[in-house]
This record gives sequence, C-alpha cells and structure tokens, in this order.
Amino acid sequence: MRIGIMGLGRIGAFHAETLSALPVVDSLVVTDPYAAAAKRAAERFGAEVADTPEAVLAAGVDGVVIAAATDAHPELLLAAVRAGVPVFCEKPVARTMREGTEVLAAVREAGVEIQIGYNRRFDAGFGAAREAVLRGELGPLHTVRSTTLDPAPPPAAYIAASGGIFRDCAVHDFDIIRWVTGREVTEVYATGGNRGAAYIREAGDADTTGALLTLDDGTLAVVSNSRHNARGYDVRMELHGFEDSIAVGLEDRLPLRSVEPGVSFPAGLPYDFFMDRFAEAYRRELAAFTEVVAGRRTSPCTVRDALEAGWIAEACTLSLAEHRPVTLAEVRREA
Repeated sequence: MRIGIMGLGRIGAFHAETLSALPVVDSLVVTDPYAAAAKRAAERFGAEVADTPEAVLAAGVDGVVIAAATDAHPELLLAAVRAGVPVFCEKPVARTMREGTEVLAAVREAGVEIQIGYNRRFDAGFGAAREAVLRGELGPLHTVRSTTLDPAPPPAAYIAASGGIFRDCAVHDFDIIRWVTGREVTEVYATGGNRGAAYIREAGDADTTGALLTLDDGTLAVVSNSRHNARGYDVRMELHGFEDSIAVGLEDRLPLRSVEPGVSFPAGLPYDFFMDRFAEAYRRELAAFTEVVAGRRTSPCTVRDALEAGWIAEACTLSLAEHRPVTLAEVRREA
C-alpha cells in the first residue's frame, strides 16, 4: 500500500513514523511547504518527496494523510476526494463550522471514505468503556465525567490561532463522550478562568474551563480542561450508571498523587505528553485507516462525527462568552 502525507510538522512526522512501521504500508510519498521537513522525512523513513500536494495525488497513492495547517484542510481534503483517494485528515475539518458544513455537503455524495483524526476512539480503555455501555453493564447512565489537563500551555502563536480551548482541546472530550455513550448533546453551560499564562488571557481565551453538557437522554456530562497541570498529561473518563460505575485512565501512570494514608497508587511515572499517552491509539488509528483504504471497513470517524464535536465546542465558546446556557440548536441556527 502506498500512502501520501501532506504536512510534516510534529504530528505529520509522527504519523510518517507510525505508517512506515505498519507492514501493510510499502511506501510513503510526502510533501510539506518547508522542503527541509520533507527531506528529513525522506531520510528517516525512506519516503519519496513530492513538491506539491497535487504531485502527491498524481504519484499513485492509495490513500492520503492530511496533517497540514488547519486552514489548508478543506482544500486538500476536497482535492483528494476529487481524485478518488481515501483521506485521513487531522481534526478539525476546517477552521470554521461554516467551512466544515460546506465540506460535508461537497463530499456527501462523493463515495470516497474520509476518516477524521480523533485518536481516543482507538484507545483500549475508551473502547472498553464503549463496549460496557453498549452491553448495558452500567444500566442507564446518569453522570459522565471527562477530563483533559495539559502539563503546560502551548506557545502563544498556537493559542492565537487555535480558536480557543473548547475548539482545540475540549473537542476531544466532546467527541469521546458522544462515541462512548452513543448519545447527542442538546445543551451546554460553560465557565472558565485565567490564573496562568498571561498571553492566553490576552488572546481572549481561558486557561481552565468547566462545561456541563446535557445529553439527549438526560444524562449529565461534566468536562474539565486546563492548560496547566504540573504533574503531567491527564486524560480520564468516569461513567456512572444505576447499576455500575467505571473509569478510563485509572492506572499507574495517572498524573495524580494520593494523600490517603498507606496508599501508594498511582506508582508509575506520570504521562507528560499526549503522544506518550496515546502512542498505541495513534498506531491503531492509522492501522484502521489502512483498512479503510483497502475497502475492508468504512470510516470509523466521519466528517459528520467531527462536525458534531465542533458544534458542541461552538456552543461552549458562546456560553463562556455570554455566561448562559446554550442549546446546540441555537448555534446551528446562527452558523
């Protein structure tokens, strides 16, 4: 199998390394606006270098991975679809929801499989939680708690262009809540604060947020996010039902310290980076994409899935700004 990669920054280079280790992938064709990045990838992974995305698509690739800057996602994704090439695209689909819905409309009848990169769907713990919910082991759910805490904030340039903490960070929580529970979000209430890096506040964003989501069956989901968690990278989920409760991420590398007498848990080295925490999930995600390319499965995370998480982020962003509950119907109507 021959796979093209468009964009070789941090995540693109990581994907190149992962793909090059998959037995089903015979060769890579890579491109990046910065020629040095493409050259490094060629040297590390034995990849072919193409001067442009169009050259990648013309190089006989069976599938393409888009890991370029967000602004380029719609154009590159649509070019691949027009060429009839299956696509793996990192989230988000586009910078704005309006653009994203335009992409969805353009690809709806194309018959080309598109997989959006929400890697938590391929984590063993989250997968086990989904299966427990589907099998009814917990009984009806009443509460879900989802947490993403970064060890340190990203650079100021990233913050300025990210669209805010709900769109670039909490959106992973929103997607995994939908996927694990199988429910849709109907209303949100969000709040936030700034007690850390000044450049986050200056960008009009919050560095620590909380969101209360109401799901369509009445289940409540509480989402906690922060740019500042000195102990490490903390991603967890709790699901509480009327018959049982379970947790994802409750293991020895959990970046949390117990102060209970005689308790040594967790005893391992805390996670300090998302690529560390989700290395195996990324491998499974791209292995799944090769199955999509081969026609053995349909996309495990569609454009519509990605947009649903995006609508929740839009609602939370509006709720934070206006200090009030916001329904998903409202933000869809205003888009």
